[in-house]
Amino acid sequence: MALDHSLIGIESPPHERTWTSKDTMLYALGVGAGLSELEFTTEKGQRVLPTFAVLAAQAPGRRLGDFDPALLVHAEQAFELRAELPAAGGVRTTTKVTGIYDKGSGALVTTEATAVDLSTGEVVIANRSAVFIRGEGGFGGDRGPKDAWTLPDRAPDHKVTYSTKPEQALIYRLSGDYNPLHSDPEFAARAGFDRPILHGLCTYGVTGRALLHTVAGSDPARFRAMSGRFTSPVFPGESLTVSIWADGSDVVFRTAKDDGTVVIDRGRATIG
Repeated sequence: MALDHSLIGIESPPHERTWTSKDTMLYALGVGAGLSELEFTTEKGQRVLPTFAVLAAQAPGRRLGDFDPALLVHAEQAFELRAELPAAGGVRTTTKVTGIYDKGSGALVTTEATAVDLSTGEVVIANRSAVFIRGEGGFGGDRGPKDAWTLPDRAPDHKVTYSTKPEQALIYRLSGDYNPLHSDPEFAARAGFDRPILHGLCTYGVTGRALLHTVAGSDPARFRAMSGRFTSPVFPGESLTVSIWADGSDVVFRTAKDDGTVVIDRGRATIG
């Protein structure tokens, strides 16, 4: 069964999601926050890491077609925040597939989500994401839009390195992503890995922490948007270095492992 192109542009039924202060603390721990970030990991004056927006606005996806789920990987992620997220709250989210693009070796499926506050009805989160499904390309379709992102021709203004724990994926999955690719060695082997890999959104969250503390003064209210493309897997226990170029409110970044392998490319963030 080929991918279902009839889904493009069709808005999903609304999905409601609520979260507690425990959920946002667990998320912070899952992306590596610890004793130096008690405002995110404890209830005293608790605030929420901006990248939690990606989880808050998630909704059940529609069946895209018949394919081996081990061949699906998260390719891109972006979000915009219209207001700082509360430690406990709720949203109503609608989603739609915006494109299915032919990349030859696979298909790139792009999705948009809009989340409104349950109590006010105001938009608080806008998400964009993409997944790449190996083996589903070659159908003669559009290859998709090109991104004009370019690497600045100067040294980074900041370079920040954060480590991940060997058990990082086991903590992060408790926030709701139980994909066995990140916990089951046998499933990971089917996908071509010798051991489970870290969730892409965990790498994204670690990167978001680096941006928050380095260019936003650790203030979530200043963190407006973030986007990036996943380019290589990370294994739990590896360290991540975020190179950051800041030009006023516009920030460009790239995340790499110790050996120089880029794992999040074409990064952008907007800081107020």
